[in-house]
Amino acid sequence: MIPRSVETLITSSAEADGVIPVTAERQLRQQAERRGAARVRIVNQHADNLKETKDESVDVVISMQAAERMYENGLDWTNSVKEAARVLKPGGRFLFVEKTQINEIDYIDCVMGTYSFDQNEEKDDSDKSDEEVQPKRRLFEMVGYDDVDMVLVPHIAGVVIKSSEGGMTDLEVEARKTDDEKDRLAELSISAFERGIKKRRKKKKVQDEEEV
Repeated sequence: MIPRSVETLITSSAEADGVIPVTAERQLRQQAERRGAARVRIVNQHADNLKETKDESVDVVISMQAAERMYENGLDWTNSVKEAARVLKPGGRFLFVEKTQINEIDYIDCVMGTYSFDQNEEKDDSDKSDEEVQPKRRLFEMVGYDDVDMVLVPHIAGVVIKSSEGGMTDLEVEARKTDDEKDRLAELSISAFERGIKKRRKKKKVQDEEEV
């Protein structure tokens, strides 16, 4: 079911060919038409490579029992988590209901252990020593998660938020804070200057009126 509060729903596929199944596409369009729900934008893109979706362009990413399907179809489900981080705006939500473990990897550990969505960057770091690699902050902050009851195969449901400082080193965070503070002081200076101009103009206007 598509909530009416959703403005636009962008699709991706866990299938090997990256194409949305016909039945799924039909159901999405019917819900949009009958319930007056979100505008559905059918995009045939792999869930582990959201090439048709821009960086930091969406508010919410939803993954519902897709990771196992991706694994079965030869896709990289762990990269789908990184792609979710890439396309989410800072403060955006990642909602998921997935198998607790896929291919012996804990889903929640993968989510909370994501520090970068750039695979090339991770390869470059692998060639550096521990001293050269600056630790980065996690891309996601935990809101909450719990085990899903009444299912034969263990599943987990949770919500995380994309951190505004995710993927940054402590030095980069401090540099950003310094820049933000400089910008804040500059805005205060401009505001004070503009108020001074207005005050002088007002004073001059009063003097002119008194002279007349």
